[in-house]
Amino acid sequence: MAPRDVTDVWQRLARSGGDILYLVIDGVGGLPGSDGMTELEAADTPYLDSLADKSVCGLLEPIGPGVTPGSGPGHLALFGYDPLRYTVGRGILAALGVDFDLRPGDVAARINYASMDNGVVTDRRAGRISTSTNQRLCDLIRRGVDLDMDGDVYVQPVKEHRALLVLRGPDLHGDIMDTDPQMTGQPPRSPRARSQQSQATADLVAMFVEQVNEVLADEAANTVLLRGFDTYEPWPTLEERYGLHGVCMAQYPMYRGVSRLVGMDVHEPEIALDDYATVVQGYRDSHDFYFLHVKPTDSRGEDGDFDAKVDAIERADELIPGLLELDPDVFVVTADHSTPAAMATHSWHPVPVLIHAGHARRDNVQAFSEAACLHGGLGIRPGLHLMGLALAHAGRLEKYGA
Repeated sequence: MAPRDVTDVWQRLARSGGDILYLVIDGVGGLPGSDGMTELEAADTPYLDSLADKSVCGLLEPIGPGVTPGSGPGHLALFGYDPLRYTVGRGILAALGVDFDLRPGDVAARINYASMDNGVVTDRRAGRISTSTNQRLCDLIRRGVDLDMDGDVYVQPVKEHRALLVLRGPDLHGDIMDTDPQMTGQPPRSPRARSQQSQATADLVAMFVEQVNEVLADEAANTVLLRGFDTYEPWPTLEERYGLHGVCMAQYPMYRGVSRLVGMDVHEPEIALDDYATVVQGYRDSHDFYFLHVKPTDSRGEDGDFDAKVDAIERADELIPGLLELDPDVFVVTADHSTPAAMATHSWHPVPVLIHAGHARRDNVQAFSEAACLHGGLGIRPGLHLMGLALAHAGRLEKYGA
């Protein structure tokens, strides 16, 4: 049978070989600030620049031209899963991120605790409440909500203002639109079914939100916004597809979730960025794919704080020497999407990428930035291509054809 896309070809050609380390600096791409430089250009990044000088560089379009990616699709592309073919709701990733015991047929959604006044959202993150407050609110909901359904309702904290809703029972379907209006000054949206088979589940969700609003009426975080509804079904793993035994190190549950979805092990408990290199060393004999995630760059971009994002990039730069000491066969640095502080949200702009490997064809790029990498030997290419390039540079792909 003919392959459906290039990832099927990689799967057929996959063999054992060298190890691969991904450092994903979330949302690192930006736009020029008042001084005409992007956050990455304004940052002092001697180690990233030196590494770029010894690598092949380029830009990745995470999904496609003009398409602004969520974190899930952005990472799936980097891991070699076509995000137009493999789709997953944020709720599934949130559940896997906290190691919830998801079962096939469960419907999951991510909860954002939010603040509402006179039926209008005033803060989509309720002031980024603490995780301990989140836990208390989840306890209130568990005690106060009763959907009288043939099955179970699970509400569990994730981190800060984020929590998890899972519905378990017969004939549930997660083809439901988000209730998050994505802006303040608007009322929450109703949970609308996208298909007839999801209507009964959408009705349960509407009942859930109504009861939650009653339970949380006296709280600052007095409502919930629901995002990323989906029905859980297991996926083919990285090991099944490409022969990679992966491990994830990430400080936020969502990124642990996308890693578990594709069969990676996840290092627990959460560790500081400074400890990444030391912890990776402990996995060298048992794993051959290491996914290291850096979150603060994305968070500061979403805050619209240019200077804080610059500081976060400089902090990420300090990780490079320790990771180079591990001497992986292939060392990749990139992002899952851009998060310009000027936009305070994800954007469609391509992200810089470098591949450092023994057989990498070095180019003339001497700095790790958007403008410099535009002139790199990789050119501008889909984010999906990265896994094939990493596998090839690690000697993990056979020749194609006679």
